[in-house]
Amino acid sequence: MDESFASGGPIDKTRLKALSARSDARGLLQFASHLAALSATGAAMALAKSTPWLVPALALHGFVLVFLFAPLHETIHRTAFRSRRLNDIVAWLCGALLVLPPAYFRTFHFTHHRHTQDPERDPELTTPKPANLGAYLRTVSGLPYWRERVATTLAHAAGRVREPFVPAAQRDRVVRDARILLGVYGAIAAVSVVAGSWLAVTHWLVPALAGQPFLRAFLLAEHTGCPLVPDMLRNSRTTRSNALVRRLAWNMPYHAEHHAYPALPFHALPAAHALLKDQIAVQAPGYLAAQRQIIAGLRG
Repeated sequence: MDESFASGGPIDKTRLKALSARSDARGLLQFASHLAALSATGAAMALAKSTPWLVPALALHGFVLVFLFAPLHETIHRTAFRSRRLNDIVAWLCGALLVLPPAYFRTFHFTHHRHTQDPERDPELTTPKPANLGAYLRTVSGLPYWRERVATTLAHAAGRVREPFVPAAQRDRVVRDARILLGVYGAIAAVSVVAGSWLAVTHWLVPALAGQPFLRAFLLAEHTGCPLVPDMLRNSRTTRSNALVRRLAWNMPYHAEHHAYPALPFHALPAAHALLKDQIAVQAPGYLAAQRQIIAGLRG
């Protein structure tokens, strides 16, 4: 997606061209650091086995695991790496771990970008944002996400692709991807049974469930409580947070900047923030503050 959607003082073309340069080296370094963090938290789980430290170790591992959504997001934009093949390989790896096939997610997400906060056309608003505290807690639990992902993937694998944002030309690919994904899961299950191993359950499925609330809260902060207007610097929230969260999230806390200029790679977003921060209408200093803003809005 190479369009720009900024209004009211966009970045000049020369600066934008420089910021838009993609890099295999920077993408590989970022992805390697994410995998290293995942390996470290997985090792921490193994060391904490049969101790009281297992629960926090599992939660931390789940947190790092579900934030593979960040490289998935970056690679479906094909901005994580300069190489299209690298983008597609990493997108498949991350998408498989999160039950989110890249072809389907790309059509969903690009439609969201083109129609952000448009109640009639933004697919993120097909399921209404939480309107009360109970709905907020259900959303943050992650259970509605897993229910939708399993049901939708099974429907696609059966050949039923009815989402209006999926172009007719992409429907066969969406079906194929869903079938491949189910085949991968079947193979993992078969190998686990034959080997008598619970590794996929203990280090993937359970942590993914435990970590999903962190990701749901992170994603709710992107647009919840923002105006239903087409201006990307008003309809998206930038959450500055801290360096560790920004790194794990591939700079997606700079979300208004990303929506204004979706072709910018993750490593250019801090520079974009420096140029645009005075024009961004909705900001929060961190994710706890963003959740307080959202909950305050729910309470009227």
